[in-house]
Amino acid sequence: MKLTLGFSQCPNDTFIFDAMVHHRIDTEGLEFDFFLKDVEELNRRALASDGDILKISYHAYAYAAHNYLILDAGSALGHKNGPLLISKRLIDPAEMDSMKIAIPGKYTTANLLFSIAWPKAVNKVEYLFSDIEDALLNEEVDAGLIIHESRFTYFLKSLLKIADMGEYWEKLTGLPMPLGAIVINRKIPEEVALKVNRILRRSLEYAYNDSSASFDFVAENAREMDSTVMNSHIKLYVTDYSLNLGRKGREAVTSFLTIAGQNSVIPVIPERIFLTSL
Repeated sequence: MKLTLGFSQCPNDTFIFDAMVHHRIDTEGLEFDFFLKDVEELNRRALASDGDILKISYHAYAYAAHNYLILDAGSALGHKNGPLLISKRLIDPAEMDSMKIAIPGKYTTANLLFSIAWPKAVNKVEYLFSDIEDALLNEEVDAGLIIHESRFTYFLKSLLKIADMGEYWEKLTGLPMPLGAIVINRKIPEEVALKVNRILRRSLEYAYNDSSASFDFVAENAREMDSTVMNSHIKLYVTDYSLNLGRKGREAVTSFLTIAGQNSVIPVIPERIFLTSL
């Protein structure tokens, strides 16, 4: 059986999926027709139910939940790894409501977190995540939400951190920050979906045991990223929760969606959102 699989070019994703898509592990008879896209493109594909397995933002999941279930393996979820709000100059967070904000996509978790923290700051402009630093330097916007590798490089361009959205979330809830999920289409038979979850975990375990095996695949998709930044990126976004969400990871995801729902920034989601029960 062949399934379509979409994930981003970011090092955490290519690190996790390398063994799975390059036949380094047992895939239990499944084949994967994979493609790499920017996170917001993957989010929009999920909204259109265009794909069997996708890496998407937890924000986007709220809009795609009727068509997808969250796998236990593969999530980007942890501590001190949230989006950053940055600017070219110091800004008092109290002024944010009147600022023009660059966001890395309407359906990104970064945008949802910002909407919870500053619900009245609605003057937002969407950019490709890698273009936000230049938008700030060119003074096209007052502040910007950065994700992925930008959080390791923004200060090299003399840009300043205004707020850490991950810290905001952890102070609010005491829980790890849910950023991205691996989801599988509800139309896929459950026994096949369970196979995918096992294969994905096996792929990550392989990467942990032999990180050199995935180096070429990670590097060729890392936008000429320095190897030190590349490795820091993987360590930050690939955590124990990536192997298995577990009870605390599920609590974080559920709390995230519940708080967003209470703030009326996402639609009502189905009762069942996880592939497996604890």
